[in-house]
Amino acid sequence: MTTEPRLESATPVLKSGDYARSRAFYEGTLGFRVVEEGGDPPRFGIFKRGTSVLFVNSWKEPPNPVPGVWEAYIHVTGMDALFAELQAAGAPIVRPVEDTVYGMREFEVADPDGNVVCFGQDSDTLETS
Repeated sequence: MTTEPRLESATPVLKSGDYARSRAFYEGTLGFRVVEEGGDPPRFGIFKRGTSVLFVNSWKEPPNPVPGVWEAYIHVTGMDALFAELQAAGAPIVRPVEDTVYGMREFEVADPDGNVVCFGQDSDTLETS
């Protein structure tokens, strides 16, 4: 009996021009914790919050993100609470919370290198008051 392969998860790798600055942002502003780092001094890190994982890797040349293009998409619950938390922490919000035509509620944050991280919640799972 053969088992069909199943993809379990994906982890975005975000480029950083300054790893220490990125670490401070992902830990201090977005609330991720460092799971592992590599290099001396560190130039690569694995960051986790809940079940979401991001890799941050510093490069010799700075990243060149394209405005309006996501480098990572994170599915969440508790959208409004997360938005309020990150806004209070001073996260650079590049698109406030909005309902999309494709059934998601989303907002976007840019990291210090301009990488855009979109947080989204399926409209069917939104809390009702």
